[in-house]
Amino acid sequence: MSDAIADAKRAMRADLRERRQMTSEAARDTAAAGIRTQLDALVNRLGATSVSCFLSTTSEPGTRQFVNAAIDRGLRVLLPITRADGLLDWTVAERDGSEVEGLFGMPEPTGELLGPIAVNDVDLMIIPAAAVDTTGMRLGWGRGYFDKTIGSMERCPPVYAVIFDDELVTEVPRDLHDQPVTGVVTPTRIVELPLSHS
Repeated sequence: MSDAIADAKRAMRADLRERRQMTSEAARDTAAAGIRTQLDALVNRLGATSVSCFLSTTSEPGTRQFVNAAIDRGLRVLLPITRADGLLDWTVAERDGSEVEGLFGMPEPTGELLGPIAVNDVDLMIIPAAAVDTTGMRLGWGRGYFDKTIGSMERCPPVYAVIFDDELVTEVPRDLHDQPVTGVVTPTRIVELPLSHS
């Protein structure tokens, strides 16, 4: 990755992180309820019975309401567990399951470890992002776990990134290994990407 791209990504992440940290608790609660509604609608539309998701941090649009609701509906939900080698293990989510702090301080579930290929069975991947642009390029938080996972899948299902409304932007800095997403889910809408510029 060129220094210019790396610097641009770092600067954009810092700005987005700061904005997220300034979000009020009330706004976060509203966003979490919106994310649950939108993700429920997406699951219904795709007819997904098995999904991968993630446990949101306090500054991310909340995913826990959705995870619990999906389990209640009988969906199989896989949650990621980071490994030191840059790959993700997965575990089947339990309702209000116990959590530990993962390698990078992120909340991760406890449970039986399934290897990296477990995600090949899901109908839909729901992943975190710092921002996504209108071509579908995603800016992650810099560790490359999800880019590696998506890039190594034989047949990748639809991949949707969860972001706040103002994090769907015109352009994000991109590098060769960066993987595009199918769309984004925000607290107010589902957007399929890339958006046509006609």
